[in-house]
Amino acid sequence: MVSVSSSAVEELKTSTRGQLLLPGDAGYDEARSIWNAMIDRHPAMILRCAGVADVRRGVAFARDNDLPLAVRSGGHNIAGTALCDDGLVLDLSPMKSVQIDPAARRAYVEPGATLGDFDHEAQAFGLATPLGINSTTGVAGLTLGGGFGWLSRRYGMTVDNLISADVVTADGELVRASADSHEDLFWAIRGGGGNFGVVTRFEFALHPVGPLVYGGLVVLPLDQAKNALLQYRAAVEQMPEELSVWAVLRLAPPLPFLPPEVHGKPVIVFAMCYSGPVENGPSVVEAVRGFGTPVGEHLGPMPYAMWQQAFDPLLTPGARNYWKSHNLDKIPDGLIDALLAAIGTLPSPQCEIFFGQIGAQTSRVPVDATAYSSRDTQYAMNVHGRWDDTSDDERCIAWARAFFDAAAPFALGSVYVNFMTQEESGRVADAYGPNYERLVAVKKHYDPHNLFRHNQNIRPAA
Repeated sequence: MVSVSSSAVEELKTSTRGQLLLPGDAGYDEARSIWNAMIDRHPAMILRCAGVADVRRGVAFARDNDLPLAVRSGGHNIAGTALCDDGLVLDLSPMKSVQIDPAARRAYVEPGATLGDFDHEAQAFGLATPLGINSTTGVAGLTLGGGFGWLSRRYGMTVDNLISADVVTADGELVRASADSHEDLFWAIRGGGGNFGVVTRFEFALHPVGPLVYGGLVVLPLDQAKNALLQYRAAVEQMPEELSVWAVLRLAPPLPFLPPEVHGKPVIVFAMCYSGPVENGPSVVEAVRGFGTPVGEHLGPMPYAMWQQAFDPLLTPGARNYWKSHNLDKIPDGLIDALLAAIGTLPSPQCEIFFGQIGAQTSRVPVDATAYSSRDTQYAMNVHGRWDDTSDDERCIAWARAFFDAAAPFALGSVYVNFMTQEESGRVADAYGPNYERLVAVKKHYDPHNLFRHNQNIRPAA
């Protein structure tokens, strides 16, 4: 534990606009709880930043006092990078402003905003940008790792829609990173995570979306899953880019459109969102309905913002979560067999394995255009272990790792950095592939002493 004098702490408290929380303060325990309940860390102090001045002050304080520094926005990162032990947490969650310029189709977003905050403002004008699939996720962490969701086949990764960012660097400077200013930093933050500074404002391009999209769920029993997946992979080539179809295998939750006897039984769910003309939706998704004989389906026009919240009930904070992930360019027979074996041994009712379909526009961007390099990924596969009781830790983690290992021969070898758990630092180079060495060089330039290391860390060159 690095000791900081009480006078220095008092000076930090009086020189910031936001609240400084110390252990024992009211609100401290709430401020150190994040989405994944497996993460239990005790920072020496948490600075709830009210603006850029607080961020600059906090960065300087951590640097000058040699304190571990973590940066929190949504607190959703599976690895728990939002928190550190015995150091300073810059909590950006109070900085929630989202400003939309509908004429220019631009969004200006502070780092504490969630996907729900962003969609609420942008959808008021029928606009959106590709984000994730859970409305309580923070925009900042999602974006810095690459970002993808229901609109990515049409409009690319989240970082492909980033126009500029304001970044507080390790030396406390505020710089504007864009295609013509600090270009190397702009390149690096588009996928390189929080390694290079603290982003205090994002500028995104927006696209006309909704406010209604066509989508929903088609649920098939597990005994139809193999045939359905064979049809799914065959149908992908013909799917329009306005359509994204994800495959999820799990025990059926008690959804109102499913008969009670299906609840808790293993199923394959095809979740889909079509952002083209709503009246074309039924004909576009008809092929998916034919992958098998559904035990239930729920399809129709719905507000895009509502679809973005559809999975929130399955992803509430407070559960224990453990992920293992692979990038895939196809779904071969051997992988399907391994997948069905894993679903036959689900260790908890909340565990699932999903194939998040991307490709299309995400694949047309050159590998070296952004730090995010996995442009050959057609599906981001995630093994989502989720349970409530600490006594189930070992069993659920072992299940996730076993399927991850079984799937490895069929995977690309790369990984989506936002899906990596805390013990996977050895995969950081895999996450960036041919872009890794350039990221190391940018890191050395902007953060030579590795102040920003509570992340999937890119170490500065020695």
